[in-house]
Amino acid sequence: MAVPQPIQAKARKLRAEIERHNHQYYVLDAPLVSDAEYDRLFRELQQLESEHPELAGADSPTQRVGAAPLAQFDQVTHRTPMLSLNNAFSEEEVMAFDKRACEGLKAANIEYLAEPKFDGLAISLTYAQGMFMQGATRGDGYTGEDVTPNLRTIKSIPLRLHGSAAPKLVEIRGEVLMYRRDFDRMNLRQRANGEKEFVNPRNAAAGSLRQLDSRVTAHRQLRFFAYAAGVIEGAAASASTGAGIVVRVILGVLTAPLSALAAAGSGRRLLRGRFADFSEDEITVAGATLGLGLLSLGTFALAVLGLLKPWAAS
Repeated sequence: MAVPQPIQAKARKLRAEIERHNHQYYVLDAPLVSDAEYDRLFRELQQLESEHPELAGADSPTQRVGAAPLAQFDQVTHRTPMLSLNNAFSEEEVMAFDKRACEGLKAANIEYLAEPKFDGLAISLTYAQGMFMQGATRGDGYTGEDVTPNLRTIKSIPLRLHGSAAPKLVEIRGEVLMYRRDFDRMNLRQRANGEKEFVNPRNAAAGSLRQLDSRVTAHRQLRFFAYAAGVIEGAAASASTGAGIVVRVILGVLTAPLSALAAAGSGRRLLRGRFADFSEDEITVAGATLGLGLLSLGTFALAVLGLLKPWAAS
């Protein structure tokens, strides 16, 4: 028997409201409701889906956790390699990078997008028709591990892309990390339970994501920040728009603290200025140390993200 339209509409409204609150809490760090109110909405949706199981689609917030533990992770071949970024420890090295880039592109000046680089765990998310289909680790850059069930538990990763203009296929790359405040709280619990404490947030995030039981991952406070696109099919973008910005618009993960530290601009002046900004002792945003020590050593990661040529619509 078909689910009555009013009940379908109520379920849609609850799903949208819960995901909005997930975004506010886990991405913007600005919750709009109390934990008790969030739990009430979640239980109401669970009740509706229990009474009408056909409402419990793969993109429902209630379906993030629950899969049985895996025997092992499957291997995933990346559509395009997930290459690592080089480091620059001095202004001279930054300027040498600019010189090589200009010579390679036969350009007098290059426009860059320079932004903070979280030292987390590199991840690739694949969305088809706006639905989250697969997530993989970087691995060796060419082949990674399929950690989709674990990534579904991270509430800053949307199960369905925001907006109605999602590409036919998009591979979004970013970092999974753990805020330092969440790391400290987790170690307090570990200590109280007489269990081994984690060494640092990066190792804690990596270990949490590579659990064969996604229910373990679900209890760890992991976050995701997008920074680039791997493959995009069925969409076009302006040549003057950075891929990192486009990805954030698609995902809705551009946060105020991060946007205040990101910069797009022309050539060497931008590179010098942003390198100087990140050569201070330590920078902390929303409780997360940028680079988790990497940037505190004066390292700055620079990426030329989609500013060299437009994407072609497929």
